[in-house]
Amino acid sequence: MSKRKLLFLRDVFFYTLTAFGGPQAHLAYLLREFVEKRRYISEEELMELNALSQVLPGPSSTQTLVGIAWKMGGLRLALFTFLIWVIPSALIMCLAAISYKMFVEKGMFTHAFHYIQPVTVGVVAYAAYIFGRKFLKSELSFLLGLSAMAVTLILRSAYAFPILIMMGGIISSAFEAKADEDALRVKLFANINQRKVIYFIGILLFFAALGALINQTSPFSLPVRLFENFYRNGILIFGGGQVLVPLLFTEFVEMKHYLSNSEFLSGYALQQVLPGPTFAFTSFIGGLTLGNRGYGISGQIWGSFISILGINLPGLILILFIVPFWDDLKKISRIRNSLSGINAVAVGFMVAAFLFLAEPFLTDYKALGLMFGTFLLLNFTPIKTPFVILLGVLLSVFF
Repeated sequence: MSKRKLLFLRDVFFYTLTAFGGPQAHLAYLLREFVEKRRYISEEELMELNALSQVLPGPSSTQTLVGIAWKMGGLRLALFTFLIWVIPSALIMCLAAISYKMFVEKGMFTHAFHYIQPVTVGVVAYAAYIFGRKFLKSELSFLLGLSAMAVTLILRSAYAFPILIMMGGIISSAFEAKADEDALRVKLFANINQRKVIYFIGILLFFAALGALINQTSPFSLPVRLFENFYRNGILIFGGGQVLVPLLFTEFVEMKHYLSNSEFLSGYALQQVLPGPTFAFTSFIGGLTLGNRGYGISGQIWGSFISILGINLPGLILILFIVPFWDDLKKISRIRNSLSGINAVAVGFMVAAFLFLAEPFLTDYKALGLMFGTFLLLNFTPIKTPFVILLGVLLSVFF
C-alpha cells in the first residue's frame, strides 16, 4: 500500500475520533481536511458523493467516506476505511449494552440518565422539525408526510414502512418527473453494466428475505431475524441517522418490545456524545436485545456484530456498485424526483416516533420543560447536540 493511502487511513482514524455533530458537521470536516488540506478529491467530487449518499438508502456519512476511499484506492481501501470508521463507536456501544444491566441494578444508569431521556426526545423533535422544513415544501410532500404519520400511529406495524416509502417515491416521481425523458432513460440504462445491477439487487433481496423465511417461533431464529430486521431497515432508511432512530424505536420498542423505552433512550443518549456514525447505535440495540433474552455476554457480542453488519451492508454494497455509473444515473429525473416523496414519508415517521417517545413524559412537567428547552437550544443557539446531551447528564448527576 502506498504512503499516500496509508496517510489517508491515518486521517480517517483521526476523523473517526473527532467526528461529532452528525452528517452536516461530518461533511464540513471532510471538506476542510480531505479536500482543502489533503486534496484527496476535489470539492466537486465531494459534493457529488454527498448527493449520491442522499439519494441512496443507508448511512450518508459512511457512504460519503467510503466513496472517497473508493476514488482514492479502489475496493480494498474502501473496505479498510469502512472498518476504521465503524468499529470504534460500535465497540463502545457493544460494551455499553453488556454493562447496562449491571449499572441498572446498582441504580447508576437510571440516575445518570434521569434527565437525559427527555433531552433526547427534544433532540428527536428538533430533527423532525429541521427535516420537515427542508422536505415538506409542497402540498404533495406535506400530504405524504401527514399520511405516513397517521398510518404509523394507527397501524403500528413495521411492515408499513417499506410500503409507505415505496408509495411516497412512486407518487412524487409520477407527479414531478418530466414526461419527455423516456428516450433518455433507455439510452442511459443501455450504457450501465446490467450484471452489476442484477448482482447487488439480488444480494439485497436475498438477505432481506432470509429472516422472513425463518420460523418465527423458533428460539434459534432470533439472531437471524435480528439480522434481517436491521438489513431491511438499512435498505429502507433515506436521510441518515436522524431517520434511523425513529424507525428503530417504532419497530424494536413499540412493536416488537425487544427493548424498553428507557433502555432505547439511554443507548441513544450515549451514542449522541460519541464521535462516529449514528448507525453505531444499532450495536447497542442488538447487544441488549439478545442480552434481554438470556443469550449471555457472547450472545450480546454476536448481537452487536450482526446488527452493525446488517444495518450497514446495504448502503456499503450500493455505494460501491453505484459510484462507477453514478454520472449516468443522476441524469434520470424520475430517480432524482422520487427522493422528495421518500423524504416526506420519512418526516412523517419521525413525527410519529416523537409522539411515541414523548408519551411516557406527558404528565411530567419537568420532562416536558426539558424537551422544549432542548428544542429551543438546538434551534436558536449554535450549541451542538453532544453538548446538549452532556448538559442533560450534568443535570441528572447534580440535581
